Amino acid sequence: MDKNISIAIDGPAAAGKSTVAKKVAAILNFTYIDTGAMYRAFTWAVLERGLDPQDEKASCSIIPDVTMDLLEDGRVFCNGQDVTRAIREPRVSGNVSYIASYKDIRLALVDLQRAMAASKSVVMDGRDIGTYVLPNAEVKIFQIASVECRAKRRYDENVLKGIPTSYEDVVEDVKKRDYIDSHRAFAPLKPAEDSVELATSPLGIDEVVDAILKIVHEKTGLEIPCH
Repeated sequence: MDKNISIAIDGPAAAGKSTVAKKVAAILNFTYIDTGAMYRAFTWAVLERGLDPQDEKASCSIIPDVTMDLLEDGRVFCNGQDVTRAIREPRVSGNVSYIASYKDIRLALVDLQRAMAASKSVVMDGRDIGTYVLPNAEVKIFQIASVECRAKRRYDENVLKGIPTSYEDVVEDVKKRDYIDSHRAFAPLKPAEDSVELATSPLGIDEVVDAILKIVHEKTGLEIPCH
């Protein structure tokens, strides 16, 4: 491979982006960057300070004090603490869209994300990767799925992780996040003009992965390893 390739996978909450992105990155031997985990980690930091995530000024005030690391094994550290499990808890899930809507926080994290993509081939998933973070990405995917399908996926994930929640609460959380993500003033959730829309409701994870790998080959000519 003569040059680095960036693959941007966008879509609404619980569209299966992270699961698919991890698999695609592993098959291609690219680096996976979980931008959602970064916003969740910042949300965790705000809550740990006892601040109101809906208070933009207070939340942004701690930007200089927040450090984070995404490890290759999937663990997430914030301010030196392993928060991999904590950032998936309901109190973080219910507030992360507020944090992700604040321009100063997005700018700080986007700088980190762009620096990561400049040095290596990456698969990056989020809400505005193709439209804002990596507008020149060689491959842009926009995953879509019904609210019910996405809520079921997130509910099942929570059950497996032992995170107490109800399906009804997850449905409401997904709807709330959809509204906040698509109505925020700065870099809202929307497909890039040159993205490929991929409906995932009727597909299994491996089918989505294969569909994305086919798009990668068509867009870049990259030979896909057997998997």
